[in-house]
Amino acid sequence: MGLLDSLMGNASEVDLEDLAEELNPIMGDNEELHLAYKVIRDMFVFTNKRLILIDKQGVTGKKVSYHSIPYKAITHFEVETAGRFDMDSELKLWISGQDKPLVKELKKGTDVVGIQKTIANFSL
Repeated sequence: MGLLDSLMGNASEVDLEDLAEELNPIMGDNEELHLAYKVIRDMFVFTNKRLILIDKQGVTGKKVSYHSIPYKAITHFEVETAGRFDMDSELKLWISGQDKPLVKELKKGTDVVGIQKTIANFSL
């Protein structure tokens, strides 16, 4: 996907070699990157042990939030695909110990099937 897709919020796969250098300081022992999607500046990173939701904040993007969710903590999940009038999709993750799901909006063009399949492969 090109620059226009990125500006419109569509997710694109991230090169894992480039990402490995950036995430090396926060990766656990024996943890491996498997797949990553980028939506503008935010990322969904799938390792063999957890899902990392990366939220770059502010104008410069120097302030970064890393939300780690171990797969074993995901009690169930839902992916709502885009409809005819609602162009966005949603990912909902229910995490053990929390009443309400964590909701992430996925823009049109995001590989919602790929995200759902990856969560299923690691959490089931």
